[in-house]
Amino acid sequence: MHDDDFSALRKSLWIKLFPIDFRTFLGYISILKCGKMVAENVETIKNRIQEVCLRCGRKSEDVLLLGVSKTFGVEKIRKAVSAGLFDIGENYTRELQEKRNQLNDARVRWHFIGHLQTNKVKYIADYIHLIHSVDNDRVAEEIQKHAEKVDRTVDILVEVHTTDEATKFGVLPEKTLELIKRISALNRVKVQGLMTMGPFSDDPEDSRLSFKQLADLGKNITKEGIENVVMRHLSMGMSHDFEVAIEEGATIVRIGTMLFGERSKTAKPEAPHL
Repeated sequence: MHDDDFSALRKSLWIKLFPIDFRTFLGYISILKCGKMVAENVETIKNRIQEVCLRCGRKSEDVLLLGVSKTFGVEKIRKAVSAGLFDIGENYTRELQEKRNQLNDARVRWHFIGHLQTNKVKYIADYIHLIHSVDNDRVAEEIQKHAEKVDRTVDILVEVHTTDEATKFGVLPEKTLELIKRISALNRVKVQGLMTMGPFSDDPEDSRLSFKQLADLGKNITKEGIENVVMRHLSMGMSHDFEVAIEEGATIVRIGTMLFGERSKTAKPEAPHL
């Protein structure tokens, strides 16, 4: 029997024994491995959150694990949800919409954590659980406009720029209070706290100053007693520095690669809405 004949016979036997092709079979195996990996990562991260909270005298239930699914497929999100993680964050409105439609799971609370342009607000205003990245009046006013149309109040965090890196967005710390006072006049926008990003660094300790600054700012804003404003949340800390963030008072940590794995280096920027 020639090699080609043997290969054809082997393929024929496989098809008879298993009514799926070999590539599909390998795909199923990959999905199973992915599901196990994500579930294990959810458990590992929650355990680390608990350990940090015990170390600094906090309750672990006061820290929300937010899965950041930017560039990751819906299947990984589905596995995270199966593992009990219902808060998912996206950076781009189009990607968020597509994944929300594909997942079609009412248990998921969708967060928007990327830079939000005014012309993109209308795509998420009717369902978004929390917007982490409001840093100017125009975006807040646009949220107000679309929230009125859909008859709901949209919860937001004000993003604060706590580093000297020009590539990051956010209102400057010294201008945050005045921005929040102006936003407080919008009856369909509810300020629930603050968000920041630490500096680009491999050393988690380099983020501590930024996180402490945000926590202190939150305390000072609370003392102002502004109507329609609460400092319920500090959204800070990612895969490499979330433990430092928790030590400094984070109530939301945004975890991507540690949860879902490494991101593709060829990820494309957001395409326009059609």
